[in-house]
Amino acid sequence: MPSSWRPLRGRIIDEDTVDADDYRGTLRRHPAGVTIITLDSGTGPVGFTATSFASLSLAPPLVSFNITGTSSSIGALQVAETVLVHLLGVHQLPLAQRFSRSAEQRFADPSLWSRLETGEPVLHGTPTRIHTRIRQLIPVGDSILVIGAVVGVHHDDTDSAPLLYHEGSYAAAVQLAQ
Repeated sequence: MPSSWRPLRGRIIDEDTVDADDYRGTLRRHPAGVTIITLDSGTGPVGFTATSFASLSLAPPLVSFNITGTSSSIGALQVAETVLVHLLGVHQLPLAQRFSRSAEQRFADPSLWSRLETGEPVLHGTPTRIHTRIRQLIPVGDSILVIGAVVGVHHDDTDSAPLLYHEGSYAAAVQLAQ
């Protein structure tokens, strides 16, 4: 970038970055798919929402997501070998809301989940799941970037639109003509 480049909006807090509130306000305008990451901590199920999920590589198949370094789930994630990434459909809005609350409430209703043979908690009714072996945890800023190798996938043929997060609220995707 040319040295004369400056953002159109936002206060410069040093030569390289803008203010966190300005940055957060800008990113709120970008819709993100809602995922719930689940894992077994050895003492019970752990799960959290993540809107930072992304495909990273096809060969080998890798995915990534971020978790804030202050999350109540970070300790369990740091010792986990595998996680399940649940890509939520709009019909799962109540589940997304449940997992955005305190950790004690997330698995409180046993009718919403069970365990895979490998031990990870699986959320019922999720149209798409990605079983991931953790490859790397990389501290980046105030977050941890998780890189995982895809070791299994599940998708069913339900006609569920994806659940999105946009402007601080949940939303549904609208199918446009091709």
